[in-house]
Amino acid sequence: MSHLVHRSLRSDPPLAVRGDGIYLYDAEGRQIIDGSGGAAVACLGHGHPKVIAAIKAQLDKLAYAHTALFSCESAEALADTLVGRAPGGLTHAYFCSSGSEGNEAAIKMARQYFLEIGQPQRVNFIARRQSYHGNTLGALSAGGNAMRRAPYQPILSKAFHHVAPCYPYRDRRDDESDAQYVARLVAELEAEFQRLGPDTVIGFMAETVVGATLGCATALPGYFEGVKAVCDRHGALLILDEVMSGMGRCGTLHAWEAEGVSPDIQIVAKGLGGGYQPIGGILVHGRVIEGLSRGTGAFMHGHTYQAHPVACAAALAVQQVMAEEKLLENVQAMGARLEQRLTERFGNHRHIGDIRGRGLFWAVEFVTDRATKQVFDPALKVNERVKQEAFRRGLACYPMGGTIDGRQGDHAILAPPYITTPEQIDTIVEIFGEAIDTVLAEIRA
Repeated sequence: MSHLVHRSLRSDPPLAVRGDGIYLYDAEGRQIIDGSGGAAVACLGHGHPKVIAAIKAQLDKLAYAHTALFSCESAEALADTLVGRAPGGLTHAYFCSSGSEGNEAAIKMARQYFLEIGQPQRVNFIARRQSYHGNTLGALSAGGNAMRRAPYQPILSKAFHHVAPCYPYRDRRDDESDAQYVARLVAELEAEFQRLGPDTVIGFMAETVVGATLGCATALPGYFEGVKAVCDRHGALLILDEVMSGMGRCGTLHAWEAEGVSPDIQIVAKGLGGGYQPIGGILVHGRVIEGLSRGTGAFMHGHTYQAHPVACAAALAVQQVMAEEKLLENVQAMGARLEQRLTERFGNHRHIGDIRGRGLFWAVEFVTDRATKQVFDPALKVNERVKQEAFRRGLACYPMGGTIDGRQGDHAILAPPYITTPEQIDTIVEIFGEAIDTVLAEIRA
């Protein structure tokens, strides 16, 4: 057994030794298609020469400088690239080492903003059930992933409150139109503001497209416009977590571009650096920065490795490659192909209840019967078995259980790199389908 603490303490995972394009290779020489980009991280695939060259060049110049004393060229250039043109009013960037750290920074900056502008009574956040914002205690408190919260419930912050997600597949009533369902969700958010006291709410936190917990759940038209209106009416902030769904994953650089709103604070990570270095961060609206600037003039938060020169150099190169190679256009084209192939393969499948997503970010939800939407017994671990069977056939996907409430429900995600070709999309869906059919045949038997 390994001396390294792995996710499972009962068995060691295969040893990855090399990556090339959309492929990973283990110590036995097996080729695995990285069909989920890890956890929707490897947006450029593996081994891109321009990113590697940028990392090496940065190391030759400067590996580290503490931000209490210095800034660095790569961090300044990355910030200019992301917010230099103030997309949606976002004017400043703060870089850390992960999505969890990014969410912690967003939570603390939002609280400090209201202190600085003279509203210290604002102490509550509203987020959504079946969401995920990270594994640190603040981020876990914000998240609504019941399964991951459960062991730590007694030590999670009581400042976070949760409303329903936009999950029409299971939560929209038969007698509701899309617009009526959205109106009901917006009314629930308004009611939660009223329950807490509107002037005590700091902000509403949501994943623009829900990631692993709910499985690529996109919001219905008008949903984010509705929740933004509630926040604006009560002077609260809209905080959008795009750790998984942002930085091109859904076909636009920012997933909120498809929603008709822009956030006050946006969290980014995964696709920011594509896995070449650990990096995450927040993009911040000018009015929030102005509030801090007119107050203490400082952000009371920090990390040893924030704005790390090498991490920022890698992320800058990733963003440059995305622009140079027109990868957003490829995400849109290959996303349409992935949707088409998944629909052809599973659109009438007895055990696939829903196919949902956007761009190169798609999930299927497993059911015992398509008509009734009945779930599989959680003890069967359908999602994990699909993952293992797909891996055995040469495909890595991203499974999750507890889709509905943290215990019931299974889904699996495909989120291949932005460089994926039409032929590779077809192969991914073919292997994915074979794995699913094999597992479900075993269960029926």
